[in-house]
Amino acid sequence: MFVDSHCHLDRLDPSTHNGDLAATLEAARARGVKQFLAIGVTLDDVPGVAAIAREHADVVISAGVHPLHRVAEEPTLEAIKETADRYGAVAIGECGLDYHYLEKAPDQVPSREVQRERFRRQLIAASELELPVIIHTREARDETLALIREHTDPAVGGVLHCFTEDLEMAREAVRHGFYISLSGIVTFHSAKALREVARQVPLDRLLIETDSPYLAPVPHRGNPNEPAWVVEVAECIAAERGISVDEVAMQTTANFYRLFRAAAPEASEEMRGILQGAGLVK
Repeated sequence: MFVDSHCHLDRLDPSTHNGDLAATLEAARARGVKQFLAIGVTLDDVPGVAAIAREHADVVISAGVHPLHRVAEEPTLEAIKETADRYGAVAIGECGLDYHYLEKAPDQVPSREVQRERFRRQLIAASELELPVIIHTREARDETLALIREHTDPAVGGVLHCFTEDLEMAREAVRHGFYISLSGIVTFHSAKALREVARQVPLDRLLIETDSPYLAPVPHRGNPNEPAWVVEVAECIAAERGISVDEVAMQTTANFYRLFRAAAPEASEEMRGILQGAGLVK
């Protein structure tokens, strides 16, 4: 059984199962994907993502503002908290720092200063709500880690999603109570360093995701991604670690519910059996 711990169900490509979200989710369920975390990338997107969750019991949501998205008005701390609470978010994010495009397209993405303040505010919201935080980080290693240390509680933690940084950053995040989530990038032929992360990070600190509709794994590269293909991510990790896919599936599922505690009560009876076996629910 698998969990897609990060997918953009409101942004799936229209060509995916002819634009039928129910069919897309059913295709994933047929491969053993039993839970989906649908990500809000702006607060304005959250009501739409929440509507999907109301229609599908195995979908939970997050609420946040992505570092690369321009918004008409920066959300206040209270607006972030109120949105997360109103729509039943199980996490804050995705949020973070992404400096990759600042030199290439400085007029199209928020400045460093805006990104830092936006990220800080969401970390504080997560801390006050005692919700885990979903972090997007790219070419901002030191500042990301510094803000994590300053504003997060290791007992609540969070995840570095779609991780593409080095092993030392992964280890430092794990030391502060965070999980590392691997996407289809780990299957790319050029991703040798990331596969080292897949081998070295403790299995009880790994999550798997698609980040769909982006970053389809091998052998689907070039196509819009979908939640069913989180299985290929698990298969790659299993091959790298020399363990069974079942072990990856079971451990990453238990990890998901250990981190996103608010998601566990909505789990199916089948999934609750896993959680009970892992000692996560009674």
